[in-house]
This record gives sequence, C-alpha cells and structure tokens, in this order.
Amino acid sequence: MLTMAEVENIREMYFNKGFSISRIAREVERDRKTIRNYLLQDDWNKNQKEPVERTSKIDRYKATIDEWLEADRRMRKKQRHTARRVYDRLCELYEYEGFDCSYRTVAGYVAEAKERIYGERTGFLPLEHRPGEAQVDFGKAEFIENGTRYYGSYLNVSFPYSNGGFLQLFKGENFECLGEGLENIYAYLGGIPYRQWFDNASTMVTKVLKGGERNLTEAFLRFKEHHGFEAAFCNRGQGNEKGNVESKVGYHRRNLLVPIPEFADLEQYNKELLERCTADMQRPHYRKETFIATLFEEDRKVLLPLPSIEFDVCTYETVKTDAYGKFSLEKGHHIYSSMPKLASRSITVVLKAHTVTVLDENMREVVRHARLYGQRRQEAMDWIPYLRQLSRYPAALKYSGIYSMLPDPVQGWLDLCSRQERGKALKLLAELTENSDFATAAEAFRQSVLYDAFDLDSVTALHSRMTTVLPSLESIVLPSSVPKLRQLPSDVKRYDRMLKGGMN
Repeated sequence: MLTMAEVENIREMYFNKGFSISRIAREVERDRKTIRNYLLQDDWNKNQKEPVERTSKIDRYKATIDEWLEADRRMRKKQRHTARRVYDRLCELYEYEGFDCSYRTVAGYVAEAKERIYGERTGFLPLEHRPGEAQVDFGKAEFIENGTRYYGSYLNVSFPYSNGGFLQLFKGENFECLGEGLENIYAYLGGIPYRQWFDNASTMVTKVLKGGERNLTEAFLRFKEHHGFEAAFCNRGQGNEKGNVESKVGYHRRNLLVPIPEFADLEQYNKELLERCTADMQRPHYRKETFIATLFEEDRKVLLPLPSIEFDVCTYETVKTDAYGKFSLEKGHHIYSSMPKLASRSITVVLKAHTVTVLDENMREVVRHARLYGQRRQEAMDWIPYLRQLSRYPAALKYSGIYSMLPDPVQGWLDLCSRQERGKALKLLAELTENSDFATAAEAFRQSVLYDAFDLDSVTALHSRMTTVLPSLESIVLPSSVPKLRQLPSDVKRYDRMLKGGMN
C-alpha cells in the first residue's frame, strides 16, 4: 500500500504535470493498475482498521542495509548506494544462503531507510536535527576597515544538531560573498555539510515553481555540484523553518560583533573569527547536557570530504567601456577604470568578493581594483595604465591623479621640464612601473633629485640598483701563511712625520 505522500505525488504528476499512466508507472516503479486505481479513487476517508503486523523477508537484511547507508553519509550524494546497488550487493553477499528478496522489496526498504537516515524529504525541516546538516543565512552588521566604516553583512553557518556556528564578514551579500564565506568555513572545518538549508535569495534562486521546485542560478548550481552537498530551501516567507541559524545570526552579532569591530584587513579578520567561533563552542548546549564542542564532533564526523580541485568563486561579466576606458557595475553606481587601449569596446571583468579584475583580449590581468560596495556613486581609478597615454600628452599631467601620487621633489622637477623632457620622463616612469611597481619607480626619480642627477640614465641606474638582487658573498678566510698587517697609527701628525722622514 502506498503512503499518502506517494499517492499525492502520483496524482500531481497526472493531473498537474500531464504525465501518462505509463510514464508515472515507470517513475514510481508501480504497475499501471495500481496507478489507475489511485487516480480514480474519490473516497479519501482514513481507514480506521488497525494495521496487521507482518514479517517480511527483508527483515533479516535490514541491519546490513542500514550499515551501508550510514557509511554513505560521508560520501557525496552521487557516490551513495542506490537501491539497485544495495540489491546487487545483497545478492553477492548472501548468494550461498539463498537470498530470495525481490528487487522491489529491497527498493522499498531502501527508500524508507534513506528517509529515516538522511531525512530525504522536501517541504519541511525534520524535527530531530541530524549531525552534519547546516543552515545558512546572512545578517547585517557595521565594521571599520582601515578607518572606513561599512554597513556590511555577515554569513552565518549553523549546525542545529550541536548548536555550533561560524560566521564570515563581508561588504555585501552577492554570490561571490556567499561562495567565499562557505569556502572559508569548509576549508577551516576540513569538510562540507552534506545538506544545507537556504532561504530563496536571488543569489541562488531565480524562480520558485509550483510544487516547491526551484530554478537555481547557474553560479550556485556549479558551486553546489562541485562540493557535492544537497541544497534544501525554505518555503517562501517561512524563514522560521531554519530557526537555528536565525537565532545564530542574533547571537553572533551580540557576542562577536559588539563593540563594532575595527581592523586593518578584512580577510585576515575573517580568519580570526573562525578561531573565535571554535572557542565559543566551549559552553554547555542549551538543552542537551553536554558541551557544544563535544556535540560538534558528531557533526564533524559526517562531513563530506573537500573536493580535490579548489573552486574559484568568481563571476565573469562582459562590460562596455567608454571613451576613457571606464566601465560601470551595479546599475551605474560603481565606476572602474581599465586602460586607454581598452576604451570604447567590450571587455571581460572578473568579480570576486573583494576585487574586480580587468582582463585584456588574451584573458590576461591588466588592472585589479578593490571591489566597491554600497548604493552611493563611487569610482575606482588606477592611473598606472594611463602613464603611457600621459607620456604622449604631458601637458595633462597636472590634471590627472598621477601628479598627486608623485613625491614632492619629483613634482618640482617635472614642473621645470620642457614638454618634450616631461614626456620622456613619464614614458620612463611607465616602463619602470611595469618592471617593478609605481612606488619603486617614483622612489628612483626622488633619489635622482636628491643626488642632483636630473638625467633619465641616472634614474634608470638608481632603479636598477633598487630592484637588482645582489648575491650574498661569504667572508674570505685568509690562510695562516699570509702575514697580518701591522696596525697603523691613528694620529694624523704621526703620518706627517713619517712622510717627512721618508722624503729626507
């Protein structure tokens, strides 16, 4: 006899999806007569007769099947036992004992066992949380990086079984932030939660379909398949279905983000947060009579292994540059520079949680910006690629951002140069910057001014001395046969007397 969930699925396929009876029979592995009976049934009153306990041939093999399925919890979903594989292994294992269960009997029990062991049902969270499951959500928080205040977000990953949790701080909630935060936590734990619950954020879900199915974004699908976990989603407007992480969002804010964190480097601070989260688990569970850290070891035991190939959490976008080589993201709120030769054309940019990288036609990096966040209009301008352009139009130097980046002595020197000399100096500055970096090239110019060497050959020589790695020479030990020099007098007058005596 089918369960009501199975009956509902059959009727859904026939009346809403338009499947034929033959197709439904193949999908659910039942005969057509059974399918037709449930489609024609119009009395759904519950039969109040007490069920009769019956024994089954499968009973003696249940422990073995459960053992295999339990072991599968640490495996990727695509490498777990199917009902067919369980059946084949039972046939091999009990070949000489006369294994006589049908495939249908085995498949029925495997489905039941998977529901019990893995919780493989949709539409609601199981009341009893299993080790290795996680819930994921973002929260809002302020922080200060290098003196600048941001109203950002923090990714929370909680483990309902143990009540352990981890967080990562970001300046936004895009897919790149979600992916990098999860990657950081996976790497720190050394494994991946086999099932993860999410809300219906646009970073993952493009559309919620009838029947609870979802159309997922291509980026999230790639991320999910690469890591091998199962993604489950709450019903719309029912964030309480992942109540553990909802509580953890508030707990993390109150206990780890108060007072407002202040730091120099966000990525380094995120590493510190993971350590603080581990230390925070050294406290009693709110309901179970043991420490969270002890329970979390049960979560850790059933994590999926990390993939052998690292996933590059990024998004490639094609953008159009203007006549100055600039392009915009986030509906025009954020402006970035590229380089003059990429002006007025389509280019490829790589978006990550913290950076925006411009690629040339050969997909090589040419400019990298810190990624901008927020609703106000902002611009990220890297003047270095524009140095060669300036060398051809040296009169525009004072009106560019390059001028203010130069040390004061260099500014003064360039002010005194003729237009032709200034163009040559800017061209050399561009070449030296490409060979090392802008700061080193500018320092070579500054030192040449200090030495009163106002020629470009001297600048080149100074830059070469600053960037050339000289080999370290070992001290020479003289053999004992070499006589030691007598210490000369330090009195200058004695030298004079010695010299005069030598001349007489």
